[in-house]
Amino acid sequence: MLTPTRVLRASYSSTLRLPKSPFPPRPLPEKTPLYLQRCTDDLYAWQRARKAKPFTLHDGPPYANGPLHIGHALNKITKDVICRFHVSQGNKVSYIPGWDCHGLPIEIKALQAAKKSLGDTDAVAIRSAARELAATTVEAQKHGFREWGVMGDWDNAYKTMEKGFELRQLEVFKKMWEKGLVYRQFKPVYWSPSSRTALAEAELEYDEGYKSLAAFVRFPTQITKDLMAKLQDKGVKGNVNVVIWTTTPWTLPANKAIAVHRDMEYCVVRDAGKDSELTFVAATRVAEYEKVLERKLEVVVSRLRGSDLAGNLQYENPFQKASGPQPIIHADFVTDSSGTGLVHFAPGHGMDDYHVCQAMGIPAFAPVDDAGTFTKDAFPEQPELLEGLPVSDEKKTGTRAICDYLEKQGLLRAKQNYRHKYPIDWRTKQPVIVRATEQWFADVGDLKDASMKAIADVNFLPETGRPRLESFIQGRSQWCISRQRAWGVPIPALYKVQGDSLEATMDAKTIGHLINTIKERGIDAWWTDAPSDPIWTPSHLAGTGTYVRGRDTMDVWFDSGTSWTLLPQLKDGPVADVYLEGTDQHRGWFQSSLLTRIATQDYSSGTAHAPYKTLITHGFTLDSDGRKMSKSLGNVISPSQIMNGELLPPVKRKKQKGQAALPYPTYDGMGADALRLWATSSDYMRDVTIGQPVLQSVNQALHKYRVTFKWLLGVLSLPSCPPTFQSFNALRDELPTSSLLSDTLAQHRLAQISADIHTYYARYEFFKSLSTLNRYIAADLSAFYFETLKDRIYTGHTSDCVTLQSHLGLIFYELLQILAPITPLLVEEVWDHVPAALKEKSIHPSQAVWTALPTTNAATSKALDGALDRINEISNAVKVAQEHLRTSKKIGSGLETAVTLVMSPDAIYEFNALLQSCVPHVELDVRTQLSGLLVVSDFEMSATHPDKADVWDRSACEPVVTTNEDSVLAGARVIVHPPRLEKCPRCWRFAKKAEEELCQRCDDVIKEVV
Repeated sequence: MLTPTRVLRASYSSTLRLPKSPFPPRPLPEKTPLYLQRCTDDLYAWQRARKAKPFTLHDGPPYANGPLHIGHALNKITKDVICRFHVSQGNKVSYIPGWDCHGLPIEIKALQAAKKSLGDTDAVAIRSAARELAATTVEAQKHGFREWGVMGDWDNAYKTMEKGFELRQLEVFKKMWEKGLVYRQFKPVYWSPSSRTALAEAELEYDEGYKSLAAFVRFPTQITKDLMAKLQDKGVKGNVNVVIWTTTPWTLPANKAIAVHRDMEYCVVRDAGKDSELTFVAATRVAEYEKVLERKLEVVVSRLRGSDLAGNLQYENPFQKASGPQPIIHADFVTDSSGTGLVHFAPGHGMDDYHVCQAMGIPAFAPVDDAGTFTKDAFPEQPELLEGLPVSDEKKTGTRAICDYLEKQGLLRAKQNYRHKYPIDWRTKQPVIVRATEQWFADVGDLKDASMKAIADVNFLPETGRPRLESFIQGRSQWCISRQRAWGVPIPALYKVQGDSLEATMDAKTIGHLINTIKERGIDAWWTDAPSDPIWTPSHLAGTGTYVRGRDTMDVWFDSGTSWTLLPQLKDGPVADVYLEGTDQHRGWFQSSLLTRIATQDYSSGTAHAPYKTLITHGFTLDSDGRKMSKSLGNVISPSQIMNGELLPPVKRKKQKGQAALPYPTYDGMGADALRLWATSSDYMRDVTIGQPVLQSVNQALHKYRVTFKWLLGVLSLPSCPPTFQSFNALRDELPTSSLLSDTLAQHRLAQISADIHTYYARYEFFKSLSTLNRYIAADLSAFYFETLKDRIYTGHTSDCVTLQSHLGLIFYELLQILAPITPLLVEEVWDHVPAALKEKSIHPSQAVWTALPTTNAATSKALDGALDRINEISNAVKVAQEHLRTSKKIGSGLETAVTLVMSPDAIYEFNALLQSCVPHVELDVRTQLSGLLVVSDFEMSATHPDKADVWDRSACEPVVTTNEDSVLAGARVIVHPPRLEKCPRCWRFAKKAEEELCQRCDDVIKEVV
């Protein structure tokens, strides 16, 4: 039998408005393909069809050589958010995804898959295997990118191995040749023995602790008469040696000179431990040389200058005796910071050495082959001693053989292990050497000034990218663009057969003919046609000899660096609005794109433009301990693990009646939006950490969004109170108004966060947008506004509910527009649950132009901010008091309390005036408004402390409001106590008199319903 109270509750339940929505608590996998289609391909096609201001984000192509990793996700999702934001700004976005398909990384992997080592197969087979691998990888990566909700022109995605791309690249090469920017020369380059090819600086990494076997080596000298006379005057009798220190003893067979600095002070020291040997050493290095020898040296001659030695000494290279005497020369870069102050020069193995020696007519010599082993020319007199030995293997085989021979000849003074920074191949992770070979170079020194001027107008995000790119440009004078590999675009050069040698032939007509032949026959014909097939020889060379095609291919940075050619070409500005890649691309793609773009313009006039207006760089992905992710550390995270939730603790599912427990753990997978939210909630312009705490916060935010939207959808779908506004866009065109302070304050806060978030989006600071949004949802909506609304929605007047729906509709649509670039699948899913009538008349939030909501005038805005501050002060104090009462088990709901605010008469007056100025055209009932805002049953202000004999039990809690000295609430006290009226059985507010069945408001609402 029901008690009277239960009868009452049962009878009134049908009069309540309880928001309900079928919106699910988590994404439904079966719906994902539909939502993906709508928010990617459909949206991209829709916005491309409209007439609007163009916006181009040019995609830096990832390598097509492996599965997607978390770095790909950070890169591609960030780009996608930028594109989607510009769609929301009414722009016509162009985003053509691309892939870098040539080069050593893919070639190596293709050969590994075929179980063949480098050089074990012909070029045609290599190219076929590499092409197949790249094509397969492109499709796999494309599928992954699209699963992440990345929209773009996927049907026209570019690949650097496509014929059209390769022909455009060759045309850029031709233009650079015609401007005199391409040349061939025998000079030192970075050479990777493990890859058997030249490398550009951008393909190097550095081992900070590389261990070398360093050596101090003696060379007997021949002294000119003038210097000998000067030495004899100071008591020196006999010959004097020079001693050099080198960290690369394997380069000694290529030694061509020893350098001093003309202005440095040198001396002659006597080594009693070596039969009174005399040696030239820099004066400041004597003490260190003594430590190395572990014995004292006697200085017999001092105050010599480097200029006394340069040109007055000669010596013999023990490995090249047939070459005759070699000179002691001056070089500006010689210092006394290490070694002996005398520097061994091998112009075939050192770039600085090469430039000094070239100016003096000393040729470069590098007796090392492609595999990084000594040739017989390293030691012609005893070739068996060095030939075939590797120069840079872990055991230092070549170096030890050199040192052993020198020691037997009495020329090795000391050797030591030395750790220093050393270049390694970025792909094989093996040491790189410097080796003189004939290569094709681009003269980028000519482009420096124009490049620096062009990037002066570029917007760098972060700004630290500017000096970084500038330093790479300034520090580079040449670019080795040729590679000794098969998988790539050929350098368009012919070689004239001259007996046993080949002489390179290149001119504009030849390049043009070769490009046209490639157009007709395809690029693979370069390798499959007979080497001297006459079809490849241009008419102006016919009859002048036999020509064969070269086998060098272009640097892959030249490939990707010319990708800007696929965009519409603008003569008076950049071709792309944004380039965005990792910070390592300042020395890679950012730089190669800039140089090739500048080189094809009239750069000498100073009017050349960079290919990009804005250059954005993101950091690397690190684990939660700040370590770089690697397979060896076991800390690699795949994007799919974030999407399916398996990095989070398993979800505890309730066992369904009649069903067996699942034999495997289940996870809270939130799909692509979880991955996207992680990427955009990070400050991507720095290194980005990823771990369980970060992912938990991402999932919590997604759940919060879903709960918020579910409740809002329920309010907008109330069958007993359908919304009266025509569309969401109409709400934006004419903002709703309300006589209630709570609605006015809520709309004010919405406008503020709308403006803030829009500003952050425009600056590409998405993590600030999200942190602002998350705080707003948690504090302004969930903890404040929504709490004040539940009573009004569930039990209030229909007119009030309709007013609220307009305000909540505005919030609902604004949240969708804010989240559309970041969580497009969630937005699509929410939109699918919007009441049909509203959906039909409203523009899809991903297609509507999003501008920040307008704010009120300055005076009203200031008043609203002041009111919010005061109300928050009061609310915080009330919550503290209520929590104390709950802990004491004196209350359950906050409606079981009333609040008295005790202030001076002047403060009460000022507070009332402040609140009234927030809603200037309405006479405020402050008591009712504040009780609703604080979600209590009653509120009043008093100039005096209530009488302790009052019937209310006010002793529960009397917190003091913490305020600033200039606050209108300074010195106020908030007193939380039981309300004086009775509990209404319908709305549960303590607002009815004892003799009444319902409170006045509920009684009126029941009459409306009836």
